[in-house]
Amino acid sequence: MAGSGGRHGRLIDDDAGIGALLERSRIIAVLGIKPASQPWQPAYYVPRYLSQSGFEVIPVPVYFPDVAEILDRPVFRSVRAIGRPLDIVDVFRRAEHLAQHLDDLIAARPRAVWLQSGIRHDTLAARLVREGIDVVQDRCLMVEHRRRLPIARVAME
Repeated sequence: MAGSGGRHGRLIDDDAGIGALLERSRIIAVLGIKPASQPWQPAYYVPRYLSQSGFEVIPVPVYFPDVAEILDRPVFRSVRAIGRPLDIVDVFRRAEHLAQHLDDLIAARPRAVWLQSGIRHDTLAARLVREGIDVVQDRCLMVEHRRRLPIARVAME
């Protein structure tokens, strides 16, 4: 599941690539997740949606040092501390704060790093790709997942 130095990562920016990534993903760490005390924040309601949609969501808040659980799951203080294969690290951090997480992301070796809507960092993305990690930039994971839900078809009588 995890990225590997022998595998070349790629920038994923097409519907087919995003669909394939979502199809093979089950475990999502959320870097920058917010606690339930901030339900209006995308960094809370997007991970909640993902959890309710059947993904295993692993919270990695950046702030909130006193919070021990989010979405009924224990929090980790770094991505590498999770210590198990990750399909996606969903990132809710402003572009100017991403460099401080680069070593952590590389050490964790997820299959992909997903930068949420409005977040783009081409230098970081290029480095992750060189390390064998796929990257999605400036897209909402919740929106992309919803777009791919099967449409219920009503039988015509």
